[in-house]
Amino acid sequence: MSWGFLRDLLSGVNKYSTGIGRIWVAVVFIFRLLVYIVAAENIWKHEHDEFECNIKQPGCENVCFDHFFPVSHIRLWALQLIMVSTPSLLVVFHVAYRENREKRHNQKLYKSAAERDGGLLCTYLVSLILKTGFEIVFLVLFYKLYHGFEVPHLVKCDIRPCPNTVDCYISKATEKTIFLYFLVATSCLCIVLNLSELSYLIFKYSIKCYLKRYVKKHQDSERDCHKSETIIHNRAAAAGWFHSSFLSLPLNMQDEHEINSLST
Repeated sequence: MSWGFLRDLLSGVNKYSTGIGRIWVAVVFIFRLLVYIVAAENIWKHEHDEFECNIKQPGCENVCFDHFFPVSHIRLWALQLIMVSTPSLLVVFHVAYRENREKRHNQKLYKSAAERDGGLLCTYLVSLILKTGFEIVFLVLFYKLYHGFEVPHLVKCDIRPCPNTVDCYISKATEKTIFLYFLVATSCLCIVLNLSELSYLIFKYSIKCYLKRYVKKHQDSERDCHKSETIIHNRAAAAGWFHSSFLSLPLNMQDEHEINSLST
């Protein structure tokens, strides 16, 4: 199987990720994809041929192998790698949509096409939730299908067409178990990284919204204070003008004005 497309996808996503997201990309690429290609794929390469039962009844080995391994570990591992990496395409497509929109309108519509704000932030958060969900689903699937994360050396099978209960032996059981534990460990690490990045982005966005509201409220209060000061200043100026106008009147007119004021 060619994994070039997944490598290109991860390298593209790396440009739009946070620091925690870049760590996730490194873990997926080095500890999961490379381990799968270099080591794990060869271990499970001839698993069906190396599955042996102590009876030569035609069809017995095939039926027993299908019963204990309905889906090969390695194929389920490959499917998990594809599914947990696919949600990152949402971010890549959203950034490409922004860039294409700017080209179509021939003007700058965003501060940066890759800046995580607005719709792109929502897309990024959705991709993190999907990746975390896929990781958990596949871990549960591994556990349910194989009754745990250990590969036994010996299984007993009594399914037709086997004439009686037969012993079937699994090759490289210890080695397969070690790699399955490694798979579980890296999956759990990726879940922790995804949840950490999700919490970080939500916290950062909440702080940003709080500061924006605080600054706006502070500006509104300053504007109200400025309006109040302007009104007081205008009233004081009007009162001063009236007082100065009154003093500039002749004395007899001032007396008449005072008498009129007292009479009213």
